[in-house]
Amino acid sequence: MAKASTTRSTAKRAPAGKAAPKPAASDDFRLKSLQEDFEKDRRFKASEEQLLALYEQMLLIRRFEEKAGQLYGLGLIGGFCHLYIGQEAVAIGLQSALDNDRDSVITGYRDHGHMLAYGIDPNLIMAELTGRAAGISKGKGGSMHMFSTEHKFYGGHGIVGAQVSLGGGLALSHKYSEDGGLCLAYFGDGAANQGQVYETMNMAALWDLPIVFVVENNQYAMGTAVSRSSAEIEFYRRGAAFRIPGMDVNGMDVLEVRQAAEVAFKYVREGNGPVLIECNTYRYRGHSMSAPAKYRTRDAVQGVREK
Repeated sequence: MAKASTTRSTAKRAPAGKAAPKPAASDDFRLKSLQEDFEKDRRFKASEEQLLALYEQMLLIRRFEEKAGQLYGLGLIGGFCHLYIGQEAVAIGLQSALDNDRDSVITGYRDHGHMLAYGIDPNLIMAELTGRAAGISKGKGGSMHMFSTEHKFYGGHGIVGAQVSLGGGLALSHKYSEDGGLCLAYFGDGAANQGQVYETMNMAALWDLPIVFVVENNQYAMGTAVSRSSAEIEFYRRGAAFRIPGMDVNGMDVLEVRQAAEVAFKYVREGNGPVLIECNTYRYRGHSMSAPAKYRTRDAVQGVREK
């Protein structure tokens, strides 16, 4: 038995004197090619009409979130409330490039902006925030757990990083049904260190699932700078272990985000498997309405606003 066991184990090794096989050059090219394509022209060439529409959508999110903050302060919104102020260009830039009839979106608990970016009635969202039966989830989901199968928006999830695994399931559904859709799965820099994120990336790469992983890197997670919490702070590189190409994007520029979406979505729709996009952005409010935000100064926030 010992001899047979030895035979099996040695059969897996490379022949003596020969190096283990290396990834093909084409694989290395694949990991870099999307970023290289993106670098050729980083900004979407929008018409005047498109520019106005993008601006109106971002402004809607900003004003909606400001009003939500006011209502929370008045006690009219209960529970937790995570505002999207400062990150509007990410959701609008990406979701303006989606096909609303077949694509799906899933995100974490900072979800108001993503629902507005998907064209969902702001009155339904505000009704949900204030716990009314007319809300998008009948007033039972609140700020963090909004959901609409009609609009292919699957949450709104309170467990950090859990939505990524569910996004993998949505992508599998798209592939299984051959509907031509893709899943846009958002998560933050804080969730980027969660194990289930990488389990999902592994399966997505193995099965060539139509999913775009989006890291909204707002620099501080709940309140700790990424340089203090993550060994690798270039999050777009995190998919390399699974041979998932990554893209590094300025998440404060809606035209740059839209152009990245055009490149990534084309790649995924052609059946090449997943893509990882890092959108470097910055939130102007605390992690939530109840967070003291003492981890940065007002001058630091103002400095970013003035750029």
